Amino acid sequence: MSLSFSMASERRRIVSGSLEASVNLECQRCMQAMPAVLTSRFTLGVVTSDAQAQQLPKELEPFLTDEFSADLWAMVEDELLLVLPPFPLHERDDCPARADLEAYEPEHSPEAPKKAAGKENPFSVLAELKRTKH
Repeated sequence: MSLSFSMASERRRIVSGSLEASVNLECQRCMQAMPAVLTSRFTLGVVTSDAQAQQLPKELEPFLTDEFSADLWAMVEDELLLVLPPFPLHERDDCPARADLEAYEPEHSPEAPKKAAGKENPFSVLAELKRTKH
């Protein structure tokens, strides 16, 4: 984690930084632990009111503080929450629930391309009609 504090034009206080955290998330397929690395790069404008937040340039996100102190741990926590994946999932081949997935979604199993190749397309009749001129 690195944080940098500066003063920009119009005496605007800026916090910029980068975060990297190794965490264990819960895979939403198998409900087992899944290691992940969360990374975030950010530039925030430090403000003390909603009116100041509305006057920030579009490239700055507001970081609301009181007049004399800022909760940096809350800021770091918020930034990490923003980069959490909405549905953490193991890679399909690495997931312990792979056998269950293939039972419910046979089109994704390794044998699926072989089965699909031998299956007749029900719309092939329409393709033949399109080729013939009437």
